[in-house]
Amino acid sequence: MTYIPQHFRVSDEQTLQEFMRTYDFATVVSRSPDGLVTSHVPVLVRASGPTLVIVGHMARANHHWRLMDGATPALAVFHGPHGYVSPTWYETAPAVPTWNYGVVHAHGLPTANEDETFVRGVLEELVRRYEGDRPNGWRPETLPTDFYDRMLRAIVAFEMPATRLDGKFKLGQNRSVEDRRRTIGLSRRCNRRRDRAGGSVRAACCRPRSARSRTALMGSRTRCGRPARRRGRAGCGRSRGASWRCAP
Repeated sequence: MTYIPQHFRVSDEQTLQEFMRTYDFATVVSRSPDGLVTSHVPVLVRASGPTLVIVGHMARANHHWRLMDGATPALAVFHGPHGYVSPTWYETAPAVPTWNYGVVHAHGLPTANEDETFVRGVLEELVRRYEGDRPNGWRPETLPTDFYDRMLRAIVAFEMPATRLDGKFKLGQNRSVEDRRRTIGLSRRCNRRRDRAGGSVRAACCRPRSARSRTALMGSRTRCGRPARRRGRAGCGRSRGASWRCAP
């Protein structure tokens, strides 16, 4: 990350790792002779002794994995909650609009792994993570063996030991205590309206295509005047159990 003012920089390893495990749908970027190559994948963040290892998989048909030779640098971007902040929310004036967000960049040299046992282990750990302990949760062993084996052959796993982590939590730390309090309160109020509008968008997108409205496909707007398609809370809000809340 090229620009991290000191008051937004996060260096605590435990905080960064918790953030990565919480917001674990990563954007992975690699260099190729033809330019940058990007894939969006759910990942596991494992500790291997003192080393943090990012593990995932992608479709065999996705040529990105062929760049993962253990020598080609890559970047994995972990995006947290983000949102617009209006200067009308501040007590201090004059002020300008801004955008608050949290992000972690992990650098490394990923290596592709086609070993069936390893691929199966990565896939099944991801399934356990997202299916959880639900009694009716899906399990790979419910699939016919030949079908499951065919699906496994269609993906390739990768491992990326992290050589460097950069964390930036831009949450208004440069503002006054009162400005931060107002940002928290007003962004939460705006989010509640946005969430209500977002529920109708999600419902519309589950209908047959002919029943979807252009508004639903393009994203409805809330009274705050912005698209109703965003996760988490803006400003210093807390989301999905993350511990990086910026206290006023």
